[in-house]
Amino acid sequence: MNQLDALKQFTTVVADTGDFRQLGAYQPQDATTNPSLILKAVQKPEYRPLLDQTVARFGGRALDETIDRLLVRFGTEILSLIPGRVSTEVDARLSFDTEATYTRAERLIALYQAEGVPTERVLIKIAATWEGIRAAERLERRGVHTNLTLLFSFAQAVACGQARVRLISPFVGRIYDWYKKSAGGTWDEAAQAGANDPGVKSVRQIYEYYKHMGIATEVMGASFRNVGQITALAGCDLLTISPELLAQLAASEAPLARALEPAAARALRIEPVRYDEAGFRYALNEDAMATEKLAEGIRAFAADAHRLDQLMQAA
Repeated sequence: MNQLDALKQFTTVVADTGDFRQLGAYQPQDATTNPSLILKAVQKPEYRPLLDQTVARFGGRALDETIDRLLVRFGTEILSLIPGRVSTEVDARLSFDTEATYTRAERLIALYQAEGVPTERVLIKIAATWEGIRAAERLERRGVHTNLTLLFSFAQAVACGQARVRLISPFVGRIYDWYKKSAGGTWDEAAQAGANDPGVKSVRQIYEYYKHMGIATEVMGASFRNVGQITALAGCDLLTISPELLAQLAASEAPLARALEPAAARALRIEPVRYDEAGFRYALNEDAMATEKLAEGIRAFAADAHRLDQLMQAA
């Protein structure tokens, strides 16, 4: 049995891509997209027609609506190839506006419904800012499920659990990147690998807290840099993995053991934590890595959303 098949025994495997033509080879349950992945895809000849067709049909509408229609076009294509859910992201430029995020999410769901896609097959991705979490809380109350992304800290995870969001995406690789860069020449790759990887440790802490406290929010590790980070989180509810790393897992027959167990988490001694807005903002501020990576992530997604706007306008 290869490692990908072994992983699927106790973790839901999700493909992290806009390049949906690759999905058949790995048979993931779900798929995730983001502005950067969609931007990358529409610059390839095989996906450019999706952009051109969307502009031809809806180019007279407001630009933000045309963009949302493109995102939904990708999402519906992906859903035709997988049995589960697709995550579609609200414009990162709205990350600090609860009302605008909520309204944009409502439109995405309406566009999916117009294409005949059931609401339960869509997760609305929202940055895990205080404002984003509040928008997600409102969406969840009306039956629209959410995926809180750009999540780097325990405080963000706790707040998402309080809001009863459906799923969170802690970013393993970006946490690893920050600690490696911060350590500079003192970084010891071997010592910081596997279970000792700072990104892996962050997800483990969140997973154990959720399972211990009986929080139903699903944990989906994301943003992996290597296969070792993935195998160290085997047993996590879901893992969203790039096609390149899916290929590496499929090509390996090395043993893969479960690393995270709900029963083991429930047996731990863990104290409950709650955050109001002031406490959340202070806890996030105290975590230099999470503060920097959240801001950097929003800026990067916003920049790619702007580039997608420009491609649309030039089409």
